[in-house]
Amino acid sequence: MRSVVRPLRTLLVANRGEIACRVMRTAKRLGMRAIAIYSDADADALHVRAADQAIRIGPAPARESYLDIAAVIRAATEAGANAIHPGYGFLSQNADFADACAAAGIVFVGPSGAAMRAMGRKDEAKALMRAAGVPVVPGWQGEDQSDATLLREAERVGFPLLVKAVAGGGGKGMRVARHSAELPVALSAARGEASRSFGDARVLLERLIEAPRHVEVQVIADRHGGCMHLHERDCSLQRRYQKVIEECPAPGLSAALRARLHAAAVRAAQAVGYENAGTVEFIVAGDDGWFLEMNTRLQVEHPVTEAVLDIDLVEWQLRVAAGEPLPAQPAAPRGHAFEARVYAEDPRNGYLPAGGRVEVLHWPARDVRVDAAVEEGDRVVTDYDALLAKVIVHGVTREDALMRLESALLATRIEGVTTNLAALVALTRDSDFRSGRMTTGLIDSRGDALLPDAGTQRERAGAIAAAALLAHPSGEGADPWAAKDHWRLQGPRDFAVHFMQVPGTGFSVAAAAAITESLQPGAHPSSCVSVSMDEVRVWLDGEFFRLARVARGAPAESAGGSGEILAPMPGAVLDVLVAEGDAVTRGQALVVLEAMKMEHTLRAAAAGRVEGIDVRAGQRVRDGERLLSLAIRDEAIGDEA
Repeated sequence: MRSVVRPLRTLLVANRGEIACRVMRTAKRLGMRAIAIYSDADADALHVRAADQAIRIGPAPARESYLDIAAVIRAATEAGANAIHPGYGFLSQNADFADACAAAGIVFVGPSGAAMRAMGRKDEAKALMRAAGVPVVPGWQGEDQSDATLLREAERVGFPLLVKAVAGGGGKGMRVARHSAELPVALSAARGEASRSFGDARVLLERLIEAPRHVEVQVIADRHGGCMHLHERDCSLQRRYQKVIEECPAPGLSAALRARLHAAAVRAAQAVGYENAGTVEFIVAGDDGWFLEMNTRLQVEHPVTEAVLDIDLVEWQLRVAAGEPLPAQPAAPRGHAFEARVYAEDPRNGYLPAGGRVEVLHWPARDVRVDAAVEEGDRVVTDYDALLAKVIVHGVTREDALMRLESALLATRIEGVTTNLAALVALTRDSDFRSGRMTTGLIDSRGDALLPDAGTQRERAGAIAAAALLAHPSGEGADPWAAKDHWRLQGPRDFAVHFMQVPGTGFSVAAAAAITESLQPGAHPSSCVSVSMDEVRVWLDGEFFRLARVARGAPAESAGGSGEILAPMPGAVLDVLVAEGDAVTRGQALVVLEAMKMEHTLRAAAAGRVEGIDVRAGQRVRDGERLLSLAIRDEAIGDEA
């Protein structure tokens, strides 16, 4: 390949977040001007700062900004861009957008609108794949969407089965029915979510393959008839059909199955005259694999392919879009790579998306690639996808790479925004994942047991904080004469710490003498701690605990208090699950909120009683609006807490 892409001079990235930053890095390296677009919610976002020029395209709602085709085309014209890279999500698989680019004389870095349409509808795509000799999961696709027809066809296909949105993707509009009695509920839920997400309520039926793996093959094709696979990735670690950790190559595949999947993926791309990068996805069980769908764009997990093949897929995309032929097929994968997706979400509260300002941000430094959407001080909004960053590691073997991934995640610290880091760390330690025996149901089957017990983790964090206070009673590097800890000459260091997140729970420093050696600061490889004049911060197994210092002899506030349940983002209340006066336990479901086209369950962070309810089912709420309030149960801070 030549060193620069001369036909493409100015590239507009029709996306946001980490993928926009990632695409612009390659574009600039190739000597191109990089143009960003942004909504009002993203005016100060990292991708805006990373661009050579940034253009506002509308207010926060995606339909009025990032999904507004006319606005994106106007921005490209204004910036003098002769190419648009769509990233993933938003308009990346919108055939009308690809056609609009062509009509405006702008190069679309991706396939044609016709190829998108061919693969965009799951029913039509499966028919094309059958004709091309690609194995397809048994199912039914048809225009008659009556309940009677769907029930009759479901009996023919056989239970258990999946009800899937025809125009779906990303796990939206998908429900399981294990027998005929469950089908009406599954149909209603899938249709409703499909209509809200895609504006198309039509569904198809597909036999449910129990305990499968999700394996995808990266393909790329040029306009000169060249088409090749770039090996495969395993994306089985999913939560509610959303990928969490991916790897390349896929472990445990026989040579014969791997060859069949590679060949089938190339045939699938050729069947629709595909051009540019795409991914053909398969369901795998044992030594069999079936076509699932084709994503007609770059995938979130593309960096693991880049790591093992030592290529830049975005560069390949740009060169193919500029009309260059593909290079020779790369050599076999070198080593093994993992990618973990760091989301702004709370794994202890149903993975509810979280927002806020990033107060402290520390990424792993050595031998780790981080594709990030934020920097320290940035505000995380809840208007769009919750992905903050991708942590990518490469090792000589799978075992080596997995060890590097765990270490990288433990070295990552994000304060101010709740993340899924604890769940990612727990997954790297899961026995089935470590042995390569994972399936797409692994995370959901683990449920709350995936994470260590919350109470035990708080006790461990409290013990670590107390031990740290014994070593640094005035704070690390602090002036002891300015300390506010009631220390006195020749007197006991008698103070406590209590958790800010869970009122009424804490740990007494007087009990720290009995702390085992394994909990001493710095001795536990999964923890780090910092002591200041007023608080102690503890990172333990990917979770962040902030503890306030309380003098034992000083007047203390009540450990109880009022806990407000606030809307984490704009949305609609689907259900209120408690009544005023009800006693609730920690983790109990309180309110179901629909936001970002998905249902989210808000749970109690501590035991208490419902003091007041401020909303009702069907009501729309703003970000931060109070939904209900709890009186937190009093629990005194004691030596054994």
